[in-house]
Amino acid sequence: MWPLNLLYVYPHSLNFSSRQGSVRNLTVRVQYMAGEDPSQALPVIFGKSSCSEFTREAFTPVVYHNKSPEFYEEFKLHLPACVTENHHLLFTFYHVSCQPRPGTALETPVGFTWIPLLQHGRLRTGPFCLPVSVDQPPPSYSVLTPDVALPGMRWVDGHKGVFSVELMAVSSVHPQDPYLDKFFTLVHVLEEGAFPFRLKDVVLSEGTVEQELRASLAALRLTSPEFLVAFSHHVLDKLVRLVVRPPIIGGQIVNLGRGAFEAMAHVVSLIHRSLEAAQDVRGHCLLLAAYVYYAFRLPGTEPSLLGGTPPVTVQPATLARGPGRPASLYLARSKSISSSNPDLVVAPGSVDDEVSRILASKGIDRSHSWVNSAYAPGGSKSVLRRAPPYCGAEPRQLLHEELALQWVVSGSAVREAVLQHAWFFFQLMVKSMALHLILSQRLDTPRKLRFPGRFLDDISALVGSVGLEVITRVHKDTELAERLNASLAFFLSDLLSLVDRGFVFSLVRAHYKQVATRMQSAPNPVALLTLRMDFTRILCSHEHYVTLNLPCCPLSPPASPSPSVSSTTSQSSTFSSQAPDPKVTSMFELSGPFRQQHFLAGLLLTELALALEPEAEGASQLHKKAISAVHSLLCGHDVDPRYAEATVKARVAELYLPLLSLARDTLSRLHDFAEGPGQRSRLASMLDSDTEAEGDIGGTINPSVAMAIAGGPLAPGSRSSISQGPATASRSGCPLSAESSRTLLVCVLWVLKNAEPALLQHWAGDLALPQLGRLLDLLYLCLAAFEYKGKKAFERINSLTFKKSLDMKARLEEAILGTIGARQEMVRRSRERSPFGNQENVRWRKSITHWRQTSDRVDKTKDEMEHEALVDGNLATEASLIVLDTLEIIVQTVILSEARESILGAVLKVVLYSLGSAQSALFLQHGLATQRSLVSKFPELLFEEDTELCADLCLRLLRHCGSRISTIRTHASASLYLLMRQNFEIGHNFARVKMQVTMSLSSLVGTTQNFSEEHLRRSLKTILTYAEEDMGLRDSTFAEQVQDLMFNLHMILTDTVKMKEHQEDPEMLIDLMYRIARGYQGSPDLRLTWLQNMAGKHAELGNHAEAAQCMVHAAALVAEYLALLEDSRYLPVGCVSFQNISSNVLEESAISDDILSPDEEGFCSGKHFTELGLVGLLEQAAAYFTMGGLYEAVNEVYKMLIPILEAHRDYKKLAAVHGKLQEAFTKIMHQSSGWEPQRVFGTYFRVGFYGTRFGDLDEQEFVYKEPSITKLAEISHRLEEFYAERFGEDVVEIIKDSNPVDKTKLDSQKAYIQITYVEPHFDTYELKDRVTYFDRNYGLRTFLFCTPFTPDGRAHGELHEQHKRKTLLSTDHAFPYIKTRIRVCHREETVLTPVEVAIEDMQKKTRELAFATEQDPPDAKMLQMVLQGSVGPTVNQGPLEVAQVFLAEIPEDPKLFRHHNKLRLCFKDFCKKCEDALRKNKALIGPDQKEYHRELERNYTRLREALQPLLTQRLPQLLVPTTASLRNSLNRTSFRKADL
Repeated sequence: MWPLNLLYVYPHSLNFSSRQGSVRNLTVRVQYMAGEDPSQALPVIFGKSSCSEFTREAFTPVVYHNKSPEFYEEFKLHLPACVTENHHLLFTFYHVSCQPRPGTALETPVGFTWIPLLQHGRLRTGPFCLPVSVDQPPPSYSVLTPDVALPGMRWVDGHKGVFSVELMAVSSVHPQDPYLDKFFTLVHVLEEGAFPFRLKDVVLSEGTVEQELRASLAALRLTSPEFLVAFSHHVLDKLVRLVVRPPIIGGQIVNLGRGAFEAMAHVVSLIHRSLEAAQDVRGHCLLLAAYVYYAFRLPGTEPSLLGGTPPVTVQPATLARGPGRPASLYLARSKSISSSNPDLVVAPGSVDDEVSRILASKGIDRSHSWVNSAYAPGGSKSVLRRAPPYCGAEPRQLLHEELALQWVVSGSAVREAVLQHAWFFFQLMVKSMALHLILSQRLDTPRKLRFPGRFLDDISALVGSVGLEVITRVHKDTELAERLNASLAFFLSDLLSLVDRGFVFSLVRAHYKQVATRMQSAPNPVALLTLRMDFTRILCSHEHYVTLNLPCCPLSPPASPSPSVSSTTSQSSTFSSQAPDPKVTSMFELSGPFRQQHFLAGLLLTELALALEPEAEGASQLHKKAISAVHSLLCGHDVDPRYAEATVKARVAELYLPLLSLARDTLSRLHDFAEGPGQRSRLASMLDSDTEAEGDIGGTINPSVAMAIAGGPLAPGSRSSISQGPATASRSGCPLSAESSRTLLVCVLWVLKNAEPALLQHWAGDLALPQLGRLLDLLYLCLAAFEYKGKKAFERINSLTFKKSLDMKARLEEAILGTIGARQEMVRRSRERSPFGNQENVRWRKSITHWRQTSDRVDKTKDEMEHEALVDGNLATEASLIVLDTLEIIVQTVILSEARESILGAVLKVVLYSLGSAQSALFLQHGLATQRSLVSKFPELLFEEDTELCADLCLRLLRHCGSRISTIRTHASASLYLLMRQNFEIGHNFARVKMQVTMSLSSLVGTTQNFSEEHLRRSLKTILTYAEEDMGLRDSTFAEQVQDLMFNLHMILTDTVKMKEHQEDPEMLIDLMYRIARGYQGSPDLRLTWLQNMAGKHAELGNHAEAAQCMVHAAALVAEYLALLEDSRYLPVGCVSFQNISSNVLEESAISDDILSPDEEGFCSGKHFTELGLVGLLEQAAAYFTMGGLYEAVNEVYKMLIPILEAHRDYKKLAAVHGKLQEAFTKIMHQSSGWEPQRVFGTYFRVGFYGTRFGDLDEQEFVYKEPSITKLAEISHRLEEFYAERFGEDVVEIIKDSNPVDKTKLDSQKAYIQITYVEPHFDTYELKDRVTYFDRNYGLRTFLFCTPFTPDGRAHGELHEQHKRKTLLSTDHAFPYIKTRIRVCHREETVLTPVEVAIEDMQKKTRELAFATEQDPPDAKMLQMVLQGSVGPTVNQGPLEVAQVFLAEIPEDPKLFRHHNKLRLCFKDFCKKCEDALRKNKALIGPDQKEYHRELERNYTRLREALQPLLTQRLPQLLVPTTASLRNSLNRTSFRKADL
């Protein structure tokens, strides 16, 4: 960039009011003069448009007829590079004639003035008020100012200032600040050595210049920030020169290092503050960073670079983590960045081979100071104090040495300024060191001899001082502590490329000790741990991180003291060296030897272990930092071309082997990705049960080892709680978030993938059984964490995020419109439960909140979602394959172990889980091959003990047999066939596999929606082909048994087709499943499976009562089987014991010993046919009853369950059961007392189907149980819409009435549905036992509906002709049942005569009056409504009209006398209840309703007077006992019965 050197001239005003003569039309000419001769006007004035670029003069516009004009012109001048004392601006004032006369000039000069541009060597700027001379300036005027009254000159207005002008410079050459100008001038004087020298009015000599220079350095802090920023690079260069080349004054070297350092600190601070808005993310000033990277050079080195050698560009790692991260020791040859840092992507550069002996040799003794050192001035090795000559110019000091020294000895004020921007000084030191090594050609010098011990001592003191500042400021100024910590880490990282690495490691160790010591007394150790974690991460981002860790290479020094090969070759040779054979177990632990040999990796993994410690405070943030540090390094290793070879990558993976033990011991606190409780630890607990007294010692981390850093123990007691006892899977502590858990598991998978299999096998062989179980749990969790969710999952997440954004938008609108206040919002938030427990404020802790800024995007395109799904699928496949490889290593390890069965069982469970999750075809081929190998080598896993594994395997194989991908079907068919064959070879029949396959298929077709029976049939045909062509078993019955099994499976698939046809008809689907379950009445396993399928379908539809009944039936079935095995007092005695829960359960008693032999293999072999299985079924039944609100049934279920739990002494479950019972009884009590809303169990409808289109349903009647408060119109619309869609809209017709259907009058081409609302009906004796609301809604078999009619066919008529038909329906089973519709098995109709209808109506009105009168608390409104309907005079067909119709005349038929008398008694009771109601109403009303009450009383009086004659007339004679032919109206069975 070219220097900027501009001058702007602004003429303001001119006052010629006292000037004699014609001076009215004035203009000003501006000239830049290099001398006094007119020809010396320089062309430096920028021209206007359409003119030349530069001109020698410029004019202001002419101001007409004004002796005191004002000007608004701007003149832009390009200043020459060198301005001398003769350079000046000349202003000439002209009068311009508007009417020129012949012989006279157009322009007449009327005044002159000038401004010398230099004064005391400074460019003059600012406002000026100049006197104007009438005469031409005399010779040599330019060195004087117009303020000097020269003799013989005439001046306007007596030499007063009459011309106002302003100069403004925009220059990078001429500083406008006096302090900067003085500083530059003094430095120039010292460089030139020209004494004496005039500085303004002071003459400087050699004796006074030092004092002035020191004062000028101190005054730099007073410089204007604007000018300081403009000349920042130049100022810094001069300060560096004063440090590196101390001036020689009077033959003496003047040491200005301290003053220059202090000035540099203040300059840097001022520049930072001035450019605070122009800083990068780390708070680094970009201008200063550019100075270090581009502008800084060691003074005196420039000439050597002009002879053709390209300039050396060195960038320290502390400068930026962007492109251009410098490299290795060959700083002049390459610029490269670390491949271990994920932010950096440039290929790595060369490496120093000397690293192989960094830790092998002893470090330099730095216990002495430089004062008595041999490197001190005058010492025996003082020649090393200065670097070799830089091309003939020997610097007197080394910048990095002086910076370190001055920083260490600086005062508090200066140190504070330096600490605020420590990164700049660290970078300056690093670049100075690098340039020193390059220019002095010391890159080939052994590292220990590159820098003197005095300088290294200063570095040690400096690192210790800065580290202490980090520790002490972390609680006072967290932001500064974080910046200092990062700067120190980057500085040490850069030192690894320049100095003895053992020395750097000792500095790191010392810093860690400082932090550990302080953590013991720190009030908040989390902040210190966080800083140290950041420190470690930066340190480990070195590009030769892997080589620095000495991955299992011998510790002998190399033959050459310096590197001589490229980086790639160096790396390969390091890894190809044969490693010694240490104890493999120690390689998987954070032991002392491990960390001594792998220093940086030991630091990193120790930090991870501390962060994963259960007692760590603020654990969530520490988890994320520590795990992401490891993850970033592994990502760098994976893409680093130096480690592309498998053998090399295996060596790299050895650095992270302890990570496996750490993750295994942290298993209990990892996020549980496996659905369902207890999944994570079930394998470990299974293996724990096999080892009673065996200690878990292999996975513990020794406290002293955890606290030691590379062999140097930390202060005792620091974080000593890590793994002091045996590592158990039940360690409590802060759980890891899902994101952190996934990241940690990715790291584990990378190590497992790349580690040497022989090492893993050896390690697995040394693990104790519980540890091996936890390792298998870890693999299980890996499968669950990376299970493929599919594209729909990403679309669902996207839609949920979008929905959430809309919700937030709605809330914002509410707040703006004022519909919701701050208080309501606060109350709403306070009611929301945090998903993160008792953790501190999660509002701004985005690391643990479930909403993430990155996921707030709602505009993801389809391509983006497809790409995410593709990546997710690839990751799932890779993770599963790694787990599979690890499982095979474990199998090979434990094949000769005594506990082989339990371990292999756990391995098989992991394999089954992988086969059961969503997997790619590639993995399934390998997974099924592994499964076949396991079953072939260890058949006892499936066929001798546990049948659960066999059932799970059959289910998964059948699911894959129905896959749409032929390759998967082929492998699954082969696995299933070999499973059958293996079972047959053991016992000459495969009854167990046969039963499990049948059960699995039944379960599969009952629960899976998108099941393909076509593909499964192909697989079954393939299996049948295998059996027919199996030459080894041709002489056995194996093929026939396989054929029978295939036939049964085809029958189940046929039912599946029917189920798919009725997928949208829940009633028909449940009926079909019910029929299938009944078909397996002789096969308890299959019936149980279908009962569970039905329960699942009911739960999906929200029919919790029916789901509970399915589980009760299943429990009764299991109880029947257990009763056959043995007679236990605490077990239910078959189905009979379940009658209190449901009377329907007796149908499960068909299972008896004449049908089933309990000892027969393959029957009742599932996990449910045990006491534990019975307990599980009862618990599920109780849970469903609770969800359905049937709390009384919950009590009955627990009556069966409690004796079993008591017999097993399971007090934990007993406590839970009694707690649930208390909750159930409390809810019953609250609902009975009105504290909670009354339960509504269901609504019932009679549905009749008529028409051949219904097939089996033709002329069938059902009672449907619908959800509570379902109206007739709702079910009518639902059924009509469903069957209209199935048969056609014109075909389905709803019969609107409830009369008997005459099928002969129906259209045979149509489908008719008759729907009637029915109510449960109870006989009088039943009501004695059905006291509560629950009793009257449970165990329902009889239902009633009434149909009014008249003899002439109308539904309603006059009172004397109104009849009523009462229809009773009886069902096959009692509600609730295992299905929601039950067939009507019996129908009974009775017809009531008009007088009997009247008796029922009056009894109903009397009951209503009694209820309203006795209601507690009383309801005045309801009471008045009932009274108005009873005694009001305008009631149609009211009580009075009923009495007049039926009691006015005595019936002629003696058979009706009894009805007549009963009606009279009903009216008398009715009148009595009216009186009671009026009395109650009088006590309830207020003064405003007294008139209304009196009107009610008058109406009642008139009613009673009208009824009096009708109620007092006597019958001729009541019949004395009735004969059998007469009917007893009180008995339902005495009514006339209609023929059905």
